[in-house]
Amino acid sequence: MSDLKINNITDRTGDSGPVIAGVSTVTSTGSFTVPVGPTEYRGGRGRGVFGSGATPTATNVIDMIEIATTGNAADFGDDNTAGRQEGCASFSSSTRGILAGGYAPPAASPGVISTISYFNFSSNGGMNDFGDLKNPMYSQGGCGNSTRGLSGGGMDEPSTSIPYSNIVEYVTLTSTGDGTDFGDLTVGRRYLASGIASPTRGIWHGGGAAPSGVSNIIDYVTITTLGNAKDFGDLITGRNAQTGTSNSTRGLIISGQTPTNLNIIEYVTIATEGNGTDFGDVSNAVDYAGACASSTRGVVAGGQTPTKINVIEYVTIASTGNASDFGDLTVARRFGQGSSDVHGGLG
Repeated sequence: MSDLKINNITDRTGDSGPVIAGVSTVTSTGSFTVPVGPTEYRGGRGRGVFGSGATPTATNVIDMIEIATTGNAADFGDDNTAGRQEGCASFSSSTRGILAGGYAPPAASPGVISTISYFNFSSNGGMNDFGDLKNPMYSQGGCGNSTRGLSGGGMDEPSTSIPYSNIVEYVTLTSTGDGTDFGDLTVGRRYLASGIASPTRGIWHGGGAAPSGVSNIIDYVTITTLGNAKDFGDLITGRNAQTGTSNSTRGLIISGQTPTNLNIIEYVTIATEGNGTDFGDVSNAVDYAGACASSTRGVVAGGQTPTKINVIEYVTIASTGNASDFGDLTVARRFGQGSSDVHGGLG
């Protein structure tokens, strides 16, 4: 019996084929694979994004990398908030990356920024308005899971009402809107970092705290609830101006200053409480870098030595060891906060 090739059958005008009923199977040279899984996972994931910063003057450049590969960053677009250069909170879902707060010299913009902005990882740039922080802050740290993004600590203006903030706010990532009170850190700090989260826990580490200006504190919250942070443990080396990132198991605390610049990486196991453990080193003693992660890699970019650098390096999170070269940012800068669509808070 010969095959009936229905894709070759047309009507007398040549425009369409017959309607065939009762066919249980069809063999054709054409094919179509039905996509499966959540729509935000389709088309590939694994992007890391580094936003804004200072060169030392403000830059609104946003860069993108593919975390699983190596190579130079590509231009992703521009921040819609001019002058977001002196540190901000960053957090992300699998679809959105968000920058909250920041600071620019009054000559460039009105000092502390309350603006929260977001971009879509699947696009090639462009920031959109999300809302505003309840308390305008900069030099704070951000973390989150697939539902909530948290901004904690920071300061509201040099030498004014809140030089060391303990305030934690949150936003719901799937919507837009202003920040809502979450609770307080155990100690108010500025120039601290987060970037460390599992689907249940968010962690802040180090920072500048009164009176010494350098803290070794690690504290954590349960992201899905509201409430004050609890003590997690201590860093081996107290530091501020560091960066951090994680998969769902391990959190990395990277570089910073004491005030002498550091190249040290420490790690913690997110599910347990405890002190930092030595992981390895980055190539440069650097402060004010940015970081992001996938389930396997942690990536650190930029910062100052004090020269602003464009270096991107990576480590394998499950092991320990020194960082390896990844590539370069499009613009050398500090305060280029990182986020990804595959970080530890997403599981």
